[in-house]
Formats: sequence, structure tokens, C-alpha cells
Amino acid sequence: MRVLDRTDRPVPVTVNGVAIAPEAIAAEAQNHPAPKARPGQAWQAAARALALREMLLQEARARRIAPAPVELAEGQWETEEEALVRQLLEGAVSPAAIDEAELRAIYDGAPDRFRGPALFEAAHILFPAAPGDAEARAAARTRAETVLAELHGNPRRFAALATEHSACSSRANGGMLGQIASGDTVPEFEAALCSMGEGSISDAPVASRYGFHLIRLDARVLGEILPFAAVLPHLRQAREKADWFRASRAYVEELATRYAVTGVDFHEHPAGKARLSA
Repeated sequence: MRVLDRTDRPVPVTVNGVAIAPEAIAAEAQNHPAPKARPGQAWQAAARALALREMLLQEARARRIAPAPVELAEGQWETEEEALVRQLLEGAVSPAAIDEAELRAIYDGAPDRFRGPALFEAAHILFPAAPGDAEARAAARTRAETVLAELHGNPRRFAALATEHSACSSRANGGMLGQIASGDTVPEFEAALCSMGEGSISDAPVASRYGFHLIRLDARVLGEILPFAAVLPHLRQAREKADWFRASRAYVEELATRYAVTGVDFHEHPAGKARLSA
């Protein structure tokens, strides 16, 4: 399967002679984020996804599968093509049976990973900046670093500085957030809380989608280790998803060896990473 011809022009994306329209690839590319400096990555990801979809549909029709759409939500039904892809994969992909003893070994090997929600008492000062605004984020970081230097010199001024500088409504309470639990904040903020010692102030501004935070951790209580019976359903679900992904990827890669595909390479970029639904 060649992606470029001898003149280095893009080869049309086809599956067994069926062409994938460039307009369809451009529309699908909206669902595949890529760095602004590499827009071609979104195009290639979209081309692989649509070529994979076409290949699965051709295989389903070759097997004479009759589409049987199911209701996804109240009043929302699969299309016939979505049903064909699902039915094909349900019949062709058979993940290995899950061994509960292996899941028990995962739990026993690191039980500290399986705790209930932790509780935190914390305060912060927010310097806002939108994720895509590089200039605003640089300015917000600079302001945060200036205030942090003052805090490290006089930690007792945290409440006063929060009232003066924070863009969060907690400024009215000196930056106090009250009691928060795992999952209540964005992951970057929670990761900082978990890495800090009680009574400390963050060593550097903490970046998040909202801007930059100066954080003070007043208290932390770790959740209790959950019993294996409580963790088992989650471990089983995670293993089922991982096993299904591996099995479906192997099936798609084997299927790709039997189809004439141009314009994309399922071996260089594993097809299993493309969307497997229509």
C-alpha cells in the first residue's frame, strides 16, 4: 500500500477500488485533533478511519450480514451501516476469557492504588488565561510567579493576596475552597494537591485549562483502601476493554492484508487505533 506515487502526489484513498472522497476525509478530519503545525496528521487519521470503515462495511456485506440496528438511547437508533460494523465485530472478535486470579494479582500487587476518594482542605489564587491564548498564558504565569515570590517570603499574606489577585469567586474567602474530594477539581489541580505536603504552598504556578493557580494545601485525608470485591467490577471492565481493543486490532490488521487499500497504511499506523464504529 503506497501513500505517495512517483511524483510525490497523494495517492487516492481507495478500498478494493472504492474511492474515499477528499471532501469526506476533510469533514472527518474535524473529529481527529492534531497539532496546528501538523494539519496533515488529522487528514491521515481521518483517511485511515474512513478506509477502515469502508473495509469493515465491505466485509460485512460479503458475509451477507443483515443489518439489525439497536436503540442507543431513547429515540436514537444506529444507522444500518453502524449496525453492520457492530455486528461484524461482534461475530469476528473474540477476546480471551478473563482470569479473575490475574485481576486479584493486580490488586494484591498494589492495593494502595485502589482507595476511596481523598479529601482536601485547600486554598488557591487563580490567574486566568484561556488554553489557546499563548500571550495571555505567558502573562498570567508571570503574574503568578511574581505573587508566588511574595508568598514564599510571607506565607501569611495568602488570604490578602487571594482577595487582591484571584479571579475565582473564592477570593471573597481568602482563596479558601473548603473541603474538596477526589474528582471535584481538574486533574492537574488534584495532581498538585496529591504531591504537596500539608501546610505547604505550591513551589511553582500550577497550569490548568483555567490558567495558573497558586495552591496552599491545609489538610489531606487519604481514602481507605477498597476491598477487592468493590474493585473487581472496575478491574474486569478495564480488562474487557483492553482485551477487546487488542483482539479487534488484530482482526482489522489481518483483514487489511486481504484488501487492496491505497492512500493509507494500516501497518505503519495500526488500524486498531482508528474508530471502529461507522
